[in-house]
Amino acid sequence: MKVLIQKVSQASVTVEQQCVAQINEGLLLLVGIGHEDTQEDIDYLVRKISQMRIFEDEQGVMNLSVLDKKADILCVSQFTLMASTKKGNRPSYSQAARPEIALPLFDTFVDQMARTIGKPVPKGVFGAFMEVALTNSGPVTIWVDSKQLV
Repeated sequence: MKVLIQKVSQASVTVEQQCVAQINEGLLLLVGIGHEDTQEDIDYLVRKISQMRIFEDEQGVMNLSVLDKKADILCVSQFTLMASTKKGNRPSYSQAARPEIALPLFDTFVDQMARTIGKPVPKGVFGAFMEVALTNSGPVTIWVDSKQLV
């Protein structure tokens, strides 16, 4: 499972010209799910992301987590994070989980994150063409891959 974390001052998801999800200060999580991902990957990523200290404290040092800040999280499923670009010019998505596998794992990830941070976690529409708008704060953008536990 791969997650691209963006610290934002605001973010929203629009589908067919309708805003379906939005947050103010917090984290936009773009979530890629592979066909080998399991509950273990979800557990690791929820723990890692919720405790990651990337928000500034009173001294301006990135020392606070999303839990400390009581900030929001917005999740968007994005199979293209699983792209392999090693060969040719067209990315291969063979490592991305099929929708019947990915959707339950994505929903579990979102539900577990909501329980962990103690508030609802809005999300994009799985499988839809989405327009994601955000204002990256910092900018802070961090890549986390549950399969590269180093």
